[in-house]
Amino acid sequence: MEKVEAIQVIVQGQEQQESESLGRRALKRLKRKKFVLVCFGVVFLYVLIALLGFLQLLPDFQERVGTSYEAPSWEIAKILGTDIFGRSILYKILVGTKTAMMIGFLVTLISIPIGLFFGSVAGYYGGKIDSIVMWFYTVLSSIPSILLLIGISYALGKGLTSICIAMGAVGWVGLCRLIRGEVMKHKNLEYVLAVRLLGAGNLRIMFRHILPNVFHLAIISASLSMLGAIKAEVILTYLGVGIQNGASWGAMVADASGELINGIWWPLLGVTVTMFVILYALNVVGDALRDALDPKLVD
Repeated sequence: MEKVEAIQVIVQGQEQQESESLGRRALKRLKRKKFVLVCFGVVFLYVLIALLGFLQLLPDFQERVGTSYEAPSWEIAKILGTDIFGRSILYKILVGTKTAMMIGFLVTLISIPIGLFFGSVAGYYGGKIDSIVMWFYTVLSSIPSILLLIGISYALGKGLTSICIAMGAVGWVGLCRLIRGEVMKHKNLEYVLAVRLLGAGNLRIMFRHILPNVFHLAIISASLSMLGAIKAEVILTYLGVGIQNGASWGAMVADASGELINGIWWPLLGVTVTMFVILYALNVVGDALRDALDPKLVD
């Protein structure tokens, strides 16, 4: 009985120490990088704009604020100019920000759990289960992502829901590979052998003991998943299989690309700069999280 209690104490102590030390080390590393904190602030600002959109506190992008194709001026509504219908480019970008962030979060909520589940199951059980999962994500990986996204979007129909489902259905492969490899390493470590001796079942070992020690990979993948989802939405909408109501960055790029011929540059400039800022910030945040949460790096 005393040996069992000792093993329990060792297992709990090791898991708690690993999680606490990893979290504290990550925070300490992130606080040292001021530019990374600025990028976190940029991401938070975009999320705040999306929340305001959900609360219907953003200006109506369909409202006419001037004449057709007014150049940028110091008036708030016209600071980025107007489009062919006299609508504010700024207001359209704000509504497009809500759409982009919503797609990023929805795709992440779909792809991350799928990748965690299949990666954990394949890495822990191995054998035929591992072979089936590997065959499945190898088939998905062998098909060009953009073609697969277009095919699924066409099958499901145009719109926000079909885009999210299409990107979520193919976006879990990278995380699944990472989790599979990490679970394979962890399942033979001492703390896993100890909880197995205590009578813990496979599901409890996988999701209660191993998964918390590899969950940092999901956090890193989440930032990259949002980045990929935002870019994919723009591409799909530009190709005509995405969002068609004009309230997206992809629709703005599709409309603005034809306006350049007539010297109308401000619609494309506004949406391009807005996309660049959030994509760059997510890239920096993803790299920073990878470095901060990597247990192999030494301070």
